Amino acid sequence: MQHKRTLAGIALAAAAIVTLAGCSATSSASTSGTTDTDWKTATSAESAGGMDALVKAAKSEGQLNVIALPPSWANYGKIIDGFTKKYGIKINSANPNGSSADEVAAVKSQKGQSTAPDVLDLGNAVLQQNLDLLTDYKVANWSDIPENLKEKDGAWTRDYTGLMSIGYDSSKVKSAPKDLDDLLGSEYKGKVSISGDPTQANQAASAVYLAALENGGSADDITKGVEYFGKLKQAGNFQNVLPTQATVASGETPVVIQWSYNNLAWGPAAGASGNKNWKTVVPEGQALASYYSQAINKDAPHPAAARLWQEYIASPDVQNLYLQAGAFPSTLAALEKSGKVDQDALDAAGGAPKDSVELTDEQATAAAKVLSAEWASTMGS
Repeated sequence: MQHKRTLAGIALAAAAIVTLAGCSATSSASTSGTTDTDWKTATSAESAGGMDALVKAAKSEGQLNVIALPPSWANYGKIIDGFTKKYGIKINSANPNGSSADEVAAVKSQKGQSTAPDVLDLGNAVLQQNLDLLTDYKVANWSDIPENLKEKDGAWTRDYTGLMSIGYDSSKVKSAPKDLDDLLGSEYKGKVSISGDPTQANQAASAVYLAALENGGSADDITKGVEYFGKLKQAGNFQNVLPTQATVASGETPVVIQWSYNNLAWGPAAGASGNKNWKTVVPEGQALASYYSQAINKDAPHPAAARLWQEYIASPDVQNLYLQAGAFPSTLAALEKSGKVDQDALDAAGGAPKDSVELTDEQATAAAKVLSAEWASTMGS
């Protein structure tokens, strides 16, 4: 497929304001006999006294530790605020600009401490390498999540995806880039950045995957993607700066290859904190998607709150909040079937991507090995 897909319309959805009605809950016939120890091993709310018992235990814990969730990323600012407003549970948000690897490092280094992450939001390559850190849990609407988007026992569930895109400051770039090859031109000298180290961060790695697809590589061999970024650096166009909403707003990082929902959130949709000249384009050719996964730290210091967060994240209201930011939620088909989907947001997003590539677990693991072996030497870092 060769036609260009643009996502500027999603910005309208990203700016929408939604009042959370709260996640659906199954009432418990009994809320007695549950302890924190019970919740550390509970594989569903029903198995440990029901939703009422879960809410009670989570409120008793009073806190939830999340990590690497920037407020502008897939609407997490509203999602976090909504959880606290609904349940009165304080959320401690650590290292919001951290990578998936940073999340895992925090779990390991802070094991047994009250500051350790309770829940994780991981890219697939890092997820597959750290399954031993997770615990099984199935949310009440488990059946709404497609079989291919969840681990059979509940160790993880895919949550939302976007498409790899090019965000650019139209006041600093004269012509809109159509694909990654355009970024090799002299107009982009010192202007192109990605979101972190591809050996550590899924979003950055996905930029390399897309480059592979565009340059004769494949999901089975992303070497061509590494080679592309080597050429981008040799041309003097690669900027080794971590882009953030602030660097985009200031014009410091005028071209960023990252998920569509993040590029959209950093533009006009962000209001005064955004860049009014920021535009988002999904490159011509094969689109690249990648779901992030929700999981619970098996040693979570707040095990009930961690499980309540999973229930909340999987609820229709929060799945629609992802959609309003231009991220496609894992339960989208169920939302459409039940009539609970935010149709305006879905229409603005142009419907769920039907022709995108997503690396399998095996391909993501193989790609991580290529990046580990070749990225530093290619980029000279």
